[in-house]
Amino acid sequence: MSIQELEDWYRTAPAPEMPVHLNDATKVFDFSLFVNSHFEGLRAAPNEFIKAPLMKRLLEMKLLIEANQ
Repeated sequence: MSIQELEDWYRTAPAPEMPVHLNDATKVFDFSLFVNSHFEGLRAAPNEFIKAPLMKRLLEMKLLIEANQ
C-alpha cells in the first residue's frame, strides 16, 4: 500500500476508542496526533529505513480498526 493510499484511507477512518495497544512497545492515547505525526514523518523521511517503522505502525492501526468494525 502506498503512502497516498494509506492517507486516503485514514481520511475517513473512524477513530478507535483510546487508548490503543498496538504492540508491547506502542500505546496510543491520541488517534489524530498518532496519524498526523506518522504521516509528517513519512513525508520528511529521506529513506525507507526510516519510513519502515512508521508505515508498520500505521498499517497495524489500520488492521485493528478494520477488525473492530
